[in-house]
Amino acid sequence: MGDFGRISVHDALGGGPVADILLWRNSYGGGVVLIGSTILWFLFERGGYNILAFVANNLLLLVVILFFWAKSASLLNRPLPPIPELDISEESVLIAADEMHVWVNHAFSIAHEIAVDGNVKALILVVSSLWLISYIGSFFNFLTLVYMGVLLSLSVPFLYNTFQAQVDEKLIVVHKIGHTVMRQADIVLQMIPTAQHKQKKNQ
Repeated sequence: MGDFGRISVHDALGGGPVADILLWRNSYGGGVVLIGSTILWFLFERGGYNILAFVANNLLLLVVILFFWAKSASLLNRPLPPIPELDISEESVLIAADEMHVWVNHAFSIAHEIAVDGNVKALILVVSSLWLISYIGSFFNFLTLVYMGVLLSLSVPFLYNTFQAQVDEKLIVVHKIGHTVMRQADIVLQMIPTAQHKQKKNQ
C-alpha cells in the first residue's frame, strides 16, 4: 500500500474533537481524559468506593450548593449560578435512533442467519466472539475493562498514526494469510448441509 492509497487516521476517527483527543493533537483534552479515568479507576477499584453512592453523593452536594447559591444571590443581588440551558435537539435523538436501528437490525439479521438459515460460519464467529469476551471478562471486572478500553483508545490510534506505514505492511501480510484461511474454511463449511439446502432437497 502506497502513501496515495493510505487513509488518514484522523479522518477515519471522524475528524472532530474526539479524533484530536485520541491522536493527542489536543494534548490537554487527552491528559484530562487519561488522568480523570485513572483517578476514577483508583477510587472505585482500589479505594473501595461504590459507584452508585459516589454519584448520588456528588449530585446531592451539587444540588445543595446550587440551591444555596441561588438563594444567597437573590438576597445579596449577586448573579445566579451559571447553569446552561440543557436541551437535546430532535436531530440528535433521530441520529442516535438511526444508529441504534442499524445495530439492532444487524443483530437480528445475524440471529436469522444462525437460527433459520443454519449459517455455520456466522455461528462459529458469534460463538468464538462471545467466548473470547467471556474469557477476558473472567480476569477483570467491568470497571477495569472500561479503563483498559480508555487506555487502548488513547494509545492504539496514536501509535498506529505514528507507525502507520510499518503497521500496514504487517497487516497486509496478516490479511493475506487470514484470507487464505477463511477461503479454506468456507470450502469446508460448504460441505456441511444447512437448512436452506435441506429445504431445496425437500422441494
